[in-house]
Amino acid sequence: MFRSLSSYNYRLWFIGALVSNIGAWMQSTTQSWVVLTVLTDNDAVAVGITMALQFGPQLLLVPITGLIADRFDRRKILMITQSALMLLGVALGLLLILGHAELWHLYVFALLLGIVNAVDGPARQTFVSDLVDEHNMSNAVALNSASFNAARMIGPALAGLLIVVIGSGWVFIVNGATFLAVLFALYKLRANQLRSRPRAPRQRGQLVQGFRYVMSRPDLGVIFVIVFIMGAFGMNFPIFASTMAVELGGGAGDYGLLSSILAIGSLTGALLAARRDRARMRVIIAAVGLFSIAAFVASVMPTFWTFGLALIFIGFATVTMLTTANAFVQTTTDATVRGRVMALYMAVLMGGTPLGAPIVGGIANAWGPRWALAAAGLAALIACAFALTWAVVARQLRLRVHPDSRWRLVVTHAGRPLPVSSIVPEDFSEEVALTSPISLPDLARRPRPEAQARENAGVGAPQRR
Repeated sequence: MFRSLSSYNYRLWFIGALVSNIGAWMQSTTQSWVVLTVLTDNDAVAVGITMALQFGPQLLLVPITGLIADRFDRRKILMITQSALMLLGVALGLLLILGHAELWHLYVFALLLGIVNAVDGPARQTFVSDLVDEHNMSNAVALNSASFNAARMIGPALAGLLIVVIGSGWVFIVNGATFLAVLFALYKLRANQLRSRPRAPRQRGQLVQGFRYVMSRPDLGVIFVIVFIMGAFGMNFPIFASTMAVELGGGAGDYGLLSSILAIGSLTGALLAARRDRARMRVIIAAVGLFSIAAFVASVMPTFWTFGLALIFIGFATVTMLTTANAFVQTTTDATVRGRVMALYMAVLMGGTPLGAPIVGGIANAWGPRWALAAAGLAALIACAFALTWAVVARQLRLRVHPDSRWRLVVTHAGRPLPVSSIVPEDFSEEVALTSPISLPDLARRPRPEAQARENAGVGAPQRR
């Protein structure tokens, strides 16, 4: 589960990123709370607009930011972007402390934050491939998600406490200080242990090469559709947690606690993903289906703690889907276009928020947060149905009666029988398919270890035809 931490560079990056992520979650929680309760009168639409401004640039700048990650030194890119994020957090914190903050200040801050994150995201996501080898990349991606969600468990609860104790403005100042950890980690990385990678050459058509690559991969297209729907309508957690906290009679501390409860399931999903040897399409589809069920259940929970229990499953399903999708995209994409493909992935994931967040916020304002959660569940159900339809049509999945027993069912894929557990098959690129191990048809006939050792030594080896 933690094998990537054996690398010095990845271990140092992991620790620095964990501290910074805690601060980022403190800031995110405080930002939504300030917009909802300080600068407006429980206006969920304002929270949705803030999220739209924050995530919109990732959609608009995708061709440029991906090329930056493929062409330039990602370590230097991250040092610049992390420094800029630190300065933005400190500036907004000072505005709040001095009492000069207005709603339009938050909108400008969210927009600038989105622009910097648009450059930071692809470089940070693909920087993992510079720290570990190909074999450990899927594990490293999952551990990054575990770090992110461990911070989600700590950050919001700490933010809720600090909002009450020291005030919202000081939370932004504390977040600015946490960026020093990741900047120190980047500075102390051993440059001679960073993996070399092919840089994108200067040539015509570079900005659209990532689009062309994704268009040539139907499996990536399905994943992008899923993450767009989920990012637009399913993953508006600041709206869900803040409005449900108010609906259930809570305050800032309860809002932070709900965000931390959500992270319990998220961390569990990330750690289980780290145990898997590779990313699989069927896990993504199953996770989206689980999200749909959990969202519908959460929408009818009558009390704070029952709602919190449902949030655990929402967090588990969300992070399982995101971690597996992220690892699938990275491990099956050609290294020369990985930055551009990941930029497109991040744009699809985060870029859906400008469309979906105001709609979800409007539903919460008009009919209440429970209907907003139900809308998220419906969106996830549509995404799951779309992916299953693709699997059935494109991969020719069929459920048939087993030829040897009419009481046993078997799933066939393009005319070949598959075990029932493989209802949604993996769909990897040629590069991964050629290097993936092929499972033996009958494991029971594998030789015992001592017999295998004798055979390898040439003792009692059977005659081969």
